[in-house]
Amino acid sequence: MNKQDRNFDDISNKFAQNIYGTTKGKIREAIVWQELEKILATYPTNKPITILDAGGGQGQIACRLAKLGHQVTLCDISEQMLELAKQKALAENLTINCLCCSIQHLDSLINQQFDLVICHAVLEWVADPIKLINSLKNHLKPDGYLSLMFYNYHALLFKTVTLGNFGYTQAGLAKRKKKTLSPDYPRDPNDVYQWLIQANFTILQKTGIRIFHDYLTNKSKAETHFEQLLELEQKYCQTEPYLHLARYILVTAKIK
Repeated sequence: MNKQDRNFDDISNKFAQNIYGTTKGKIREAIVWQELEKILATYPTNKPITILDAGGGQGQIACRLAKLGHQVTLCDISEQMLELAKQKALAENLTINCLCCSIQHLDSLINQQFDLVICHAVLEWVADPIKLINSLKNHLKPDGYLSLMFYNYHALLFKTVTLGNFGYTQAGLAKRKKKTLSPDYPRDPNDVYQWLIQANFTILQKTGIRIFHDYLTNKSKAETHFEQLLELEQKYCQTEPYLHLARYILVTAKIK
């Protein structure tokens, strides 16, 4: 069977329940936004920039950026996810250019380069990650920024072993169910860094997202002590060795 990229039409409603609005979602949003704000701060405050949210799903980030006055284009392969993004933008009276297509086929719809290209939690779902990175590069201005977040293979392995799932680990972490939120292709960070370098990117920053959250033995403390947990996540998110134990790794990069 040929490897295929994942389309979330079948489980789009799970995202709002399982990702956004949970403690893990709040940590992810806080740290992602902290890094995006650093990028935005490099541009004049009174001038909107052009932003591509590639594989932007339900549009949480796209809407937040549009609310700041930026010109945002969102593309996603899932019609259902894109419809949720459109509804969110409409409800907030925001203008977002929504395109239903894969990132790899974006060229067929638009011929535009952007100041900032965002691609979060997509790389672990595509069969050809190098092609995806090159597609993102094609839509990035020469002096623009890439914000790339991916699911960390090492974190999955570490968590799986600590749960005692030795058989799953020995099977190479192969998925048993296709229609789940567990990624098809967890990425080794060193592979991703190498792909970016080969595509002529300079890596400016690496940030770990959910370094500690997923390893809590007392899960209730993520709720009862959330502010303390978030403070620790933010404190260590760019510190080795902790950042490479994070469930996701966020890379900020520019073309050389």
